[in-house]
Amino acid sequence: MYCTRNISDSVTWVGGTDRRLALFENLFPIPRGVSYNSYLITDDKTALIDTVDSSITRQFLENVEHTLNGRELDYLVVNHMEPDHCSNIEELLLRYPKMKLIGNAKTFQFIRQFYTCDLTDRTITVKEGDQVFLGHHTLSFYFAPMVHWPEVMVTYEESEQILFSADAFGSFGAINGNLFDDEVDFDRDWLPDARRYYCNIVGKYGPQVQAALKKLSALAIRTICPLHGVIWRKNLDYLLQKYDLWSRYEPEDRTVTFFYASMYGDTENVVNILASSLAEAGIKNITAYDVSSTHVSTLIAEAFRCSHLIFAAPTYNNGIYPAMLNLLTDMKALNLQNRTVALIENGSWAPSCARQMREILEGMKQMEILEPTVSIKSSMKEENLEALALLKDSIIGSLNG
Repeated sequence: MYCTRNISDSVTWVGGTDRRLALFENLFPIPRGVSYNSYLITDDKTALIDTVDSSITRQFLENVEHTLNGRELDYLVVNHMEPDHCSNIEELLLRYPKMKLIGNAKTFQFIRQFYTCDLTDRTITVKEGDQVFLGHHTLSFYFAPMVHWPEVMVTYEESEQILFSADAFGSFGAINGNLFDDEVDFDRDWLPDARRYYCNIVGKYGPQVQAALKKLSALAIRTICPLHGVIWRKNLDYLLQKYDLWSRYEPEDRTVTFFYASMYGDTENVVNILASSLAEAGIKNITAYDVSSTHVSTLIAEAFRCSHLIFAAPTYNNGIYPAMLNLLTDMKALNLQNRTVALIENGSWAPSCARQMREILEGMKQMEILEPTVSIKSSMKEENLEALALLKDSIIGSLNG
């Protein structure tokens, strides 16, 4: 049975939701599930904007068939060739023999890598700014390479000023009936997953996102239709501001978050003492995360959100505690920059991980490392209080500076 929603009289959401999938890309936990969005435009010609993951193929095909209401499908626009959006290309080619695929040169290169379907006389290759006319609706195509794959493009419908934005502006999370941003409490229910989605999937490509934002600023946009998450029709400035901050690697919140590893609780105790002293000094909204029990995608999202990052870890096999090393390596791979950081190390016979953490952080862009580094041997003692107090003052001075 079909399950669709109208975006306008001529544009219909024909996607679906998967609440069974545990790991997005077999990597990121999605306890709230995920949506796969696809859109069908009906005019003199019909055009489907992207497909969905194979997990919801049956629902998707029923949605498309219902919305077409007996008509042919003339075009399939392929904005993004990742399998969670292109898995039904072959099925649609078989069901709709007159359908033509619209994509760019890299699109069709990727299609041939993924599939073995015969595309003879079934393709329309577009370049930047090319247009396809459906009747009253006109589709224009703009390339957004590395947001977050090299073939990515976005499609703009001129008459209704709709941007079909591929993976940009998406989010983890299932659609629970409420499809539009003005139907949900986005800050409460969606922002953490939208941030985690951006930072972990697109975060590496900030300069490319900035280039895409600049390009799209020339368009009059009333609605943004991403491939995951809610559709934006009201608070577009809010969404665009978030993407601008994230892609410039500017923190959203001027506050402190602690990332700590603690084998037996002693390093955690140091974190608790410092966090309490910062709170007593008036610092609000402090957060702390055990890197061993918190998924790294959540840690990355917090590193993007906060201005001041405190790393506390024991020395392990003369190196950095593995879960902390994983976080730092991921931060560097995702191009995080422009943060103020502080270091706390622990070790029973040879504390050395702070030096190694510093080396990684110094290899990242615009990372200010506060002094002093606090070094603990086994457990917190009275003689460590002075160094911890100096670090507290350094953090407060930086926050207030």
